[in-house]
Amino acid sequence: MREHKWTLGAGAALRLAAAEARLLLARPRSPFDVVLVGYPGHLDLAAARRVARGRPVVFNPLVSLADTLVDDRARFARGSLPARILAALDRRAFRAADLVVADTRAHAEHFRALGARRVDVCFVGAEERVFRPGWTQPETFTCLFVGKLIPLHGLETILAAARLAPEIPFRVVGSGQLERLLHERGPNVDWVRWVNYERLPHELHNAGCALGIFGTTAKAQRVIPNKVFHALACGVPVVTGDTPAARELLVDGESALLVTPGDPGALAAALRRLAAERALAARIAAGGLEAYRAQASEEILGARWRALLESVR
Repeated sequence: MREHKWTLGAGAALRLAAAEARLLLARPRSPFDVVLVGYPGHLDLAAARRVARGRPVVFNPLVSLADTLVDDRARFARGSLPARILAALDRRAFRAADLVVADTRAHAEHFRALGARRVDVCFVGAEERVFRPGWTQPETFTCLFVGKLIPLHGLETILAAARLAPEIPFRVVGSGQLERLLHERGPNVDWVRWVNYERLPHELHNAGCALGIFGTTAKAQRVIPNKVFHALACGVPVVTGDTPAARELLVDGESALLVTPGDPGALAAALRRLAAERALAARIAAGGLEAYRAQASEEILGARWRALLESVR
């Protein structure tokens, strides 16, 4: 299958320009205290500042554009004109906000280096109307990966681990940049491109464990992806890369198994151990759910967001 490249056609560019123009001309119809700009709002900060009329602007970017499209996904070469434009957009957006909210402390440090004046942290969490506890140990231990097939997630490492542990079934749910790697997958790797969002808890509840990210890029060191929070909220044992971001939430051997990013041997060994030791799997599952409830539940994050927004008023 031909790999799709990131492009912005003339029609999409015109629609984007029109949308930005509407934002610049927007007039709020009701009173407000804070303007909150969410992902992917890097281009919206000028409009947000105009609408704010002196009120605080809070930006929740999730990512740096240059970090994502240049360093992580390699869509543009470092030093190229598009890369310089993306870096400039990052700096302009971060400097325009009164508060930038990062998803991890590791990411917060990166945003500060890009010029953010004030940065605080709030985890991503999970949508609890969808992702609820319900995991029980299955008869057949299957390793579940859900996500976009991009370098951040370390698909190469996952497939190499599957070859090292051919007795363990793997299920990959996703599509994207690195689909070509799955065309030579082993017989123990099942692949589907899409599962409805509402069906993801069913996938998680029936898996032996959920796989996080194992990429070796700088961005992979700084993020905890949605799918890890989804798995924790469902009470599923998590295996993910041992990174500074992961250790902000998880403890190896207690709330997850953390392995060296980019090391398929370490990943295969961890999965074999989890498949063989049912007591360990149960302990990791319970510990992960406890960590989620204590640090990343909707109740915890709702209170955190309220405090952050009130702090800039």
